[in-house]
Order: sequence, then structure tokens, then C-alpha cells
Amino acid sequence: MIDFRSDTVTKPTAEMRKAAFEATVGDDVYNEDPTVLELEQVAAKMLGKEAALFVTSGTQGNQIAVLTHCVAGNEVLLEAESHIFYYEGGAISAFAGVQPRTIIGQKGVMDPGEVEAAIRGEDIHVPETGLICIENTHNRAGGAIVPLENMKQIFEVANNHQVPVHLDGARLFNAGVALNRPLQEFSQYTTTVQVCLSKGLGAPVGSIIAGDKEFIKKARKWRKRLGGGLRQVGMIAAPGLIALTSMVERLADDHENAKRLASGLQSIKGLEVVNSVDTNIVLVDVTKKGVTASQFIQKLSEFGILAVPFGPTLVRFTTHYDVSTLQIDEALKAIKSL
Repeated sequence: MIDFRSDTVTKPTAEMRKAAFEATVGDDVYNEDPTVLELEQVAAKMLGKEAALFVTSGTQGNQIAVLTHCVAGNEVLLEAESHIFYYEGGAISAFAGVQPRTIIGQKGVMDPGEVEAAIRGEDIHVPETGLICIENTHNRAGGAIVPLENMKQIFEVANNHQVPVHLDGARLFNAGVALNRPLQEFSQYTTTVQVCLSKGLGAPVGSIIAGDKEFIKKARKWRKRLGGGLRQVGMIAAPGLIALTSMVERLADDHENAKRLASGLQSIKGLEVVNSVDTNIVLVDVTKKGVTASQFIQKLSEFGILAVPFGPTLVRFTTHYDVSTLQIDEALKAIKSL
């Protein structure tokens, strides 16, 4: 199978498996696991924050951030197709009791003026704005990079109104590599940030949330409440350390492969690449093929090619290190024959 469904399907490397096997461990609820402590220290430094916390998933990290920043009855501002709003099961309402207020962006990028206009004033009839969320890179915008200048402007608006900013940076490493910028240049315009270790970086499980020490202290308690208090967690934190120290720069290969794939797909009659392919995601409109996205994906599966629907006529392909250049060329040859 040639699996373009997501960069979450990556398998841990041999180095990660060895690190997991040999990891020094302790009880993390007692704050005694040396491997996860090292992971958190390394991540905090990379992200330019005082402290970090290992969590089981990006969704859990985002939910902990909302729970820590907000109180029930608050309103959270976020882009209309953001992962927190679109793909997390309404969890911010179910768990934190907050109300989402969406802002329609352009390629996932919110207008700072619209963000400021959406911040609530003092009025007994309306909820207080408790948090602003940004997603970078933006999944449903095809892995689009939110520009640093836009993040800076939104952060300045938030500071002026004393509202915190949380960055869903599940694929922030992709943005950093694509722009050749350290992660601190992005995270400086956030109060807190979540990054995934289990996507293109290849760790089998886990994400990091980072912020100041007081935030992480409160977040640790919310993690416990959500059942995320882990024990000998070093066995899964060790692959995360390998992800941070050995797997970041190679994301550039995924980006090059995505451009190779996009160029080949665009050349096939009836297919139209509809995103700018900033990073590792390619969105293809199959309307002119006279089929739906689901029908097209079914045809792909007959050739051993996996992708995912992204709407009635859109198909998403995601490149990662478990798909080689040779496999991309094989896939393109098969798709051309459809």
C-alpha cells in the first residue's frame, strides 16, 4: 500500500524503538520519570517557553489549554475550519463549557481586525472572550503556513485586550522547516503552544504543550483530571526525544515530495490541485473527473493507494517519510491510468 492518508500513519524508527526499550523510567505522576522530564525540558527550550508538559495527543493538549485558560461560560475565538473546532468532537464545549466563535479565514489565516472586532466588551448579556486560538500549519487549508506577521498582529490585539493566545501547532515543525525559522519565532507570539510528536516526526504517540511555569502547573492538574496522569511514561517519551532531536530537518524531504506529487497530479487531465502546497499536504479537486471524492478514493484503493476525502469533491494526499519518491512516481503512474 502507498499510504497518503496522513502523516499520522508513520511508523517509529529503529532508533525510536531502541530508545523506548532502553529508556530510564519512573512514575511521572510523582514527577520522577527522568526521560519525560528531559523531553519536557528540551521541548520547552525549543519553543522558547518556561516549561512544557507531555500529553497523550494533540487533541488532549488543546483541550488542556482551553481548560486551563478559560472558565465555563467563556467564549473562544478561532478560525472556522480549525482543528479544535472541526475535528475535536465539540470537546471545548463538552469539557470546558465554553462557546466557540468562529472567524472565516483565508487559507486558515484570520484577519486581525476581525479578531479584534469579535472580542467581547463589558456587557452582562454576552460571554467574556477567554482565549484566541491559531492553527499553524493549518490542516484544512492544505497545510498552509500562517505568516509570522499575522501571528504578531493577532498577538498584539490579544495583549491589548488581555486575552491569551493558544497555538495549535500540531504541524508547527513543518512551518519552521518550510520557512527555515526556529520555532521560537512562532511561539513568541503565543501564550501557550501545542506541538505533535506523532505526525511527520514519527514518534508513536504524544504531544507537548508549553507555556509559563504557572500555566504548566495548572495544566498538569487538568491532565490528571482527564486521565492523562501516566506512570512509567519514559518508554513513550524516549521516542519523542528522538523525534525532536533527529527528525525535524528531514521534514524538508516531505515538502519536496509533496510538490513532486502536486506537480504530477496537476498534469493529469481532470485533476486540479487547489492549494499552494506550502508543506506536506496536497488538496485535489476531482470534479472534472465526473466522480465524487469517495468514488475517486475507492478507485485509488484498487491500485493500493490510500487517501482521504476532504469534502464532496476534494481529496487530500499527505506526504511523510514512509512514502518514498519512487512510490510517489508509482502512484502518479497508476492515477494517470484511471
